Amino acid sequence: MSRLILFNKPYGVLSQFTAEGRWQGLRDYLTLPGVYAAGRLDADSEGLLILTDDGRLQSRIADPRHKLPKTYWVQVEGSPTETDLEPLRQGVDLGDFVTRPALARLIDEPDGLSPRNPPIRYRAAIPTSWIELSIAEGKNRQVRRMTAKIGFPTLRLIRAAIGEWNLGALQPGEWKEIHV
Repeated sequence: MSRLILFNKPYGVLSQFTAEGRWQGLRDYLTLPGVYAAGRLDADSEGLLILTDDGRLQSRIADPRHKLPKTYWVQVEGSPTETDLEPLRQGVDLGDFVTRPALARLIDEPDGLSPRNPPIRYRAAIPTSWIELSIAEGKNRQVRRMTAKIGFPTLRLIRAAIGEWNLGALQPGEWKEIHV
């Protein structure tokens, strides 16, 4: 039976066990031998990171060829409209590649979010909004690049789900093990 760990990765933590420079490593939160991250989540992003001891499952989760959707909650600068989100739904030309069409919708701030440490920058004259974005790929800094391309820079990025697995009630730094 494979081990599968759902971890709510806090801001400032790398998707590897070893710390580097100012960033913490997973070892500061998990002391489980033999499990490895299935995919990556940048240190300045938060949310669901899956770890497993099963190499085939790790590949299936991380490899874009399997089209496992990844759902993000994205706090952006500004107030996008449904029309503003249309390029995300069609695919965005980021210069080095064109993204696959994404599912994108405006949402209220997700319930139960923990404050980020450090907090995002705040500017009284510029509103912020939330977008739920689901993609079936995951190139380097892709979500941030997509929202910037349509004119709404990402302020906070939280991965809420990968395929059938989601954060649920896990708070930053918490994890739970499920057997698959």
